[in-house]
Amino acid sequence: MQIILLERIEKLGSIGDVVTVKDGYARNFLLPNKKALRANDANRKVFEANRARIEADNASRRAEAEVHGKDVDGTTVVLIRASSNSGQLYGSVSVRDIVDALNAEGAKISKAAIILERPIKTIGVFDVRVALHPEVSVNVKVNVARSPDEANLQAQGVDVMAAMFDTEVSGFTEAFNPNAEPGELPTEDAAEEASEA
Repeated sequence: MQIILLERIEKLGSIGDVVTVKDGYARNFLLPNKKALRANDANRKVFEANRARIEADNASRRAEAEVHGKDVDGTTVVLIRASSNSGQLYGSVSVRDIVDALNAEGAKISKAAIILERPIKTIGVFDVRVALHPEVSVNVKVNVARSPDEANLQAQGVDVMAAMFDTEVSGFTEAFNPNAEPGELPTEDAAEEASEA
């Protein structure tokens, strides 16, 4: 189906472009959300008559998004989640979790603005894109950790999982004598010989 775009859509086109899209995408998303018009002669005339108003509305929304984007850009939110010893979360961090954390800091973001490229299923620091307008997007950092202390370490750039496995634990070591008979208790002489060897 051929449509006329009423706003810029990523990977599709900008205002006024006539593009061909799949029928379902046009009928179920673009047309109901007033992002496009069917490309026929009547709609082309309506679009050309209202082009200046549509572009002015888009410019004002873009200016508001740029102002709002300066407040949100570079924000870091901390999400405390339970995870296994290998760092895998029990569940995943959803778009709603990120929106709630940003809105708790006063950002006023909608769920549709968060673009999560893949689900967050491990602890760590992740970059998430927030599209405030089709032409304005900012990045926020999502710090997923098991505790606030761990979140502070991750914010300083420490890889918590690698640090956990790198720490060498020195514990009890048993004196071993390879010449001992089964069931024989090690003596102090045998312990000294084992430590010298």
